[in-house]
Amino acid sequence: MSGRSIFRLNFSGKCFALTQIHLRGAPVCIILPPMKIALTASWLNQYGGAERVLEAAHDLFPAAPIFTSIFRPGFLPAFYKTWDVRASFLNRFPTHSTRLLLPLFPAAFESLDLRGYDCVVSITSAFAHGVRVANGARHICYCLTPARFLWNYADYVEREHIGKLPRALLPLVIARLREWDRRAAERVTTFIAISETVRARIAQHYQRDAIIIHPPVEVERFTVSRERDDYFLIVSRLVPYKRIDLAVQAFSELGWRLVIAGDGRDRARLEALAKSNVRFLGRVSDDAARDLMARCRAFIFPGEEDFGITPLEANACGKPVIAFAGGGALETTIAGVTGELFRAPTALSLAEVIRAFDDRKYDPNVIRQHAEKFGVNVFKEKLNSLVVE
Repeated sequence: MSGRSIFRLNFSGKCFALTQIHLRGAPVCIILPPMKIALTASWLNQYGGAERVLEAAHDLFPAAPIFTSIFRPGFLPAFYKTWDVRASFLNRFPTHSTRLLLPLFPAAFESLDLRGYDCVVSITSAFAHGVRVANGARHICYCLTPARFLWNYADYVEREHIGKLPRALLPLVIARLREWDRRAAERVTTFIAISETVRARIAQHYQRDAIIIHPPVEVERFTVSRERDDYFLIVSRLVPYKRIDLAVQAFSELGWRLVIAGDGRDRARLEALAKSNVRFLGRVSDDAARDLMARCRAFIFPGEEDFGITPLEANACGKPVIAFAGGGALETTIAGVTGELFRAPTALSLAEVIRAFDDRKYDPNVIRQHAEKFGVNVFKEKLNSLVVE
């Protein structure tokens, strides 16, 4: 009796191999037991784009447990409590000590028990690709970016306003973590990048090629809106690398209305920069964010992001985006069709584009059709094909 695998099927989150064998000279097709899949995530202690990617992957493979370093369900949607999440020993430490635990993350991920799984899918911006899988198992890494604080360290510490003492000690830790990060990348079977920008970083830092699968955008949650209130909009975590300060400075100078939804450690600094025409709403619900997008003149995306989901959510409402011409925005914003790009990372460059902006020239239906190319179903189909091939 001999056999060969033909292809695999994904049914109800379980992957089955359809295999042909020859029994007494006659070909017979059989279905082998389901392939066991596990997911890994860098950490689950905040909510953002990485978590939305994880949700789509978990929806595709609902039987897969999720291995992570730290799990804080109180900072996440309630349904995360129903998932099979398995956290490392770092989960026993208090939340406020996360940065102090940086040297321990490699050991935390290598300690996770992934024996018995045929395929591991890591969704990671740091460390989660370092898990050790069973012999013969495949490891598919969906790389949001090689860790910024490791590979773009000087820029990272400058924007994060790290003090003198940590800045003096950190390089010693960072050098060792970089070396571990590179070795961990060698164990990955297949890399997936979220954009051309990230693909280039993977090649530069890990010397590996990557397939591109753009992150999922829940375009079905949005409908085309022709409403138009007199404000521009940002929906974002308020952290330094997002460069919300450029928008605050530009709009404060122009005197035009800017609404900022979101919260984070940079909020106090941003509020100090802002004039009265810039309004901070704090963290808002998904429904409130959708309503804000439906009524804005345009969505502002001032930082250089690896991809950027929220601009495409605004596009799903038929709204144009004004984005910095770098990173993922170069793949998601079509100048003159779905929005505009400003070329220099300065408040002056952004202000010049805003002054010339005329939202009446954009076709909401064309913008919506563009967003649909990045839908959740597109993401699931591509990821499923890669996992079960």
